[in-house]
Amino acid sequence: MTCPRINVTQIAEPTLLLMMVDVGKWPIFALCPQEDLKCILKACVFGGGNEVLYITKDDEVFVIGTNSSGCLGSGDGQSTIEPKRLDMLCGKQIVNLSYGSGPHVVIVTSDGEVFSWGHNAYSQLGNGSTNQAMTPCQVSTNLVNKKVVNVACGSHHSMVSTSDGEVYAWGYNNSGQVGSGSTANQPIPRKVTSCLQNKVVVGIACGQMCSMAVVENGEVYAWGYNGNGQLGLGSSGNQPTPCRIAALQGIRVEQIVCGYAHTLALTDEGGMYAWGANSYGQLGTGNKSNQSYPVQVSVDKERVVEIAACHSSHTSAAKSQSGQIYMWGQCRGQSVIQPHLTNFTCTDDVFACFSTPAIMWRLLSVEPDDHLTVAESLKKEFDNPNTADLKFLVDDKYIYVHKVLLQIRCEHFRSFLHENEEETIEMNQFSYPVYRAFLEYLYTDNISISPEDAIGLLELATIYRENRLKQLCQQTIKQGICEENAITLMSAAVKFDAQDLEDFCFRFCINHMTVITQTDAFAEMDSDLLKNFINKASKAGAFKN
Repeated sequence: MTCPRINVTQIAEPTLLLMMVDVGKWPIFALCPQEDLKCILKACVFGGGNEVLYITKDDEVFVIGTNSSGCLGSGDGQSTIEPKRLDMLCGKQIVNLSYGSGPHVVIVTSDGEVFSWGHNAYSQLGNGSTNQAMTPCQVSTNLVNKKVVNVACGSHHSMVSTSDGEVYAWGYNNSGQVGSGSTANQPIPRKVTSCLQNKVVVGIACGQMCSMAVVENGEVYAWGYNGNGQLGLGSSGNQPTPCRIAALQGIRVEQIVCGYAHTLALTDEGGMYAWGANSYGQLGTGNKSNQSYPVQVSVDKERVVEIAACHSSHTSAAKSQSGQIYMWGQCRGQSVIQPHLTNFTCTDDVFACFSTPAIMWRLLSVEPDDHLTVAESLKKEFDNPNTADLKFLVDDKYIYVHKVLLQIRCEHFRSFLHENEEETIEMNQFSYPVYRAFLEYLYTDNISISPEDAIGLLELATIYRENRLKQLCQQTIKQGICEENAITLMSAAVKFDAQDLEDFCFRFCINHMTVITQTDAFAEMDSDLLKNFINKASKAGAFKN
C-alpha cells in the first residue's frame, strides 16, 4: 500500500547504553571544574546538600562546601568553593561512608579501618570526647583487630558492622538508639549484644534516632526511638536493646534502609515492606497513615532489586528487576503517596532531583553498572550477526535474529520456522523499516518507527494477529495526523480494524471539517467509507449551522 505523507520527523531509534551516573545533577558539583568531574570515581553529597566528598580514579580524596562543624575534615572551619585534598585519606581506598545531621562523617577503608570527623556534641565520632574534629581521626577503641565492612549514621549516633558479623555503636542515645540498654550517651564504640549475641549481622541502617540490623537468616532487629512506629514492633514505645521484628517471621530480608522516621525492607523474593512515619506518603501505601507493623508495598507487580532511603529525608525510591526506577514520599515539596514511575536510570537520581535536601543516600560509585537484566540482554542482541542463527533479507538489507526467540515471542514464527530450515529468508511483503521495527519489537516490547511507516507496521500486526503491537502502532500513527492525511489514516484504520485509531481520526476530522473536505484524500474517498463518514458526522452534529 502507498503510505500517506506525515509531517512528523523520524523518531530516533533508541540505543542501549550502560549509563554512568551524572554527578552534575547535584548542584554542589557546579563548583567543581569540568576536568575534575571526569576523574571522579566515588562521591557523597551530605549535610544540607552543601558539602561533598569525592574520590578520584587515582584514589585522591577531595572536599568542597560550607564545612559546617568542620565536616569537610580539611583542618579548619572555612568554607571552600574550590576542591581541597584530604591528604590523610588519599590512598586509603574508602569503601563506605555515612553521615549525620551535625553533620559528622564516618568512613570505612578497604583495610577495615574507621575514620570520623565533624560534629561531636554527643560523642558521635567515637573518640571518647565531645569536641568536634576538624580532621579525620581513626576510631580504634574496641575495634582493634576488627575488620569493619559497613557504617551507618543516624542524626547524632554511629554504627558499624564487622566482617565477622558483629555490630558496634556509639554517640547520642536519648532513645536507646545505641542499643546499650540505657539512655546514656556512648562515647566510644560498644558492641551491641542482647538479642544480637551470637547472631551474624549482614546489614545495618539508621534512621534519625533508631537503628536496624539484618542477620544472616534474614531476620530484622530494631532498637531506639519508636514514636512513629519506625521499629515495626506494633507499638510506639522506645526500645533500648535490639528486638526482633516478629511481624516479618518467615520472610527473609536481604536489604534494609531508613528514612528520617520510616523504614523499608527488601526480601529475597523481591518483595518490599515499609513501616513508620507516613506524613508525606513515604511508605508508599497510598495514604498518609503511620504504620507500626510492616506493610507490603508493590511497584506494578514487579520484583524489586534495590530500595533507597536516607535518614535526612522523607523520600523513598526503588529499582525493579526490569530497571524501572520508582519514587515516593516527599518529592521536591510534594507528597507522593504511592510508588511513582520515573524516567531515571538509578535510585541515586531520585535523591539528586527530588529529595529535600539534595543529598546522596549512599557512597555513590560513578562507574557504569555492567550488569544487564534479561530484557536488556535481549535488546542488546537484536540484529547482532555474531550470535544470530537466522537473517531476513528485506530491500537488499539483512536483519539478524535468533530463531528460538522468534518462536517464543510470536505465534506466526512458531509455525513458520518449524517448517523452515533456511538460514536466510527473503521478505518482500513489507518494507525494511517496517519489518525491522517488527523484529525489534519482539526483542524489546517497544517500537521505534516513524508515524509514516507505522501504517505498514499496523498492517503487519493485523496479518500476524499481534494485538499489542497493533495498539502501539495506533499510538504512533496518532502522533503524525494532520488535515492532509486524516482521511487516509482513517481509511487505513477501517481497513485494518483499528477501532481506537478510527475513532481518533474521526474526531480529528470533525474538529477540522472545513479543511478536511477540501483535501485530495477526501475527494478520492471510497464511496462506502464516504457514506459512512457523512452519516456519522451528521449524527455528531458536524453539519449543523
